[in-house]
Amino acid sequence: MMNKKIKSLTLAAILMASLSATAYAADKAPIEVQGTVSVPEPAPAQVSVPGSSPVFYGNPSSSISGGVVVPEGSAYLYTSGTVPPVLNKEGKTIYERYGDTKTQAAGVLASIEKQLKDQGLSMKDVVYLRAYLTADAAKEGIFDYAGWNEAYGEFFNNEKNPVKPARSTVGVASLVSSDWLIEIEAVAVFPKK
Repeated sequence: MMNKKIKSLTLAAILMASLSATAYAADKAPIEVQGTVSVPEPAPAQVSVPGSSPVFYGNPSSSISGGVVVPEGSAYLYTSGTVPPVLNKEGKTIYERYGDTKTQAAGVLASIEKQLKDQGLSMKDVVYLRAYLTADAAKEGIFDYAGWNEAYGEFFNNEKNPVKPARSTVGVASLVSSDWLIEIEAVAVFPKK
């Protein structure tokens, strides 16, 4: 008998809670989410997704974007890690064979630019970059982030190409070749026609 009363009271409590929640929800305006995306500051409060171009957001004074909203249904191109081209096969040092971090980074970005061009894209279509840097022995074993940033500035966030992709830079212990100071991956989005 006591069990039946407890079950009845529990059931009544659940019913009342669900009715309260329904009444509360009915009292609120519906949330409109179709076609908008909410992103954290400093991103815009709402970004239109169905458009034809990616939307870059973040601090306007930064050389990179805080993030990128890509329109639904877009096609992507992902490059594998791209490594520096050989400058002088007979060079005695890594700097003669491949150059310093800035030179290597510029060579990698030029290679990525060619890959994109072969697919009908350009550096203006890049939405994300990831760079892996190793320490530079000629710079007392530190990572040459300044050299990487200088090379980046030759390809992005400039008068010729104002695009500022989202970007990550990671310091690593080594790359496949001890001559390489940088390896870069890129993600590009095909423009909608």
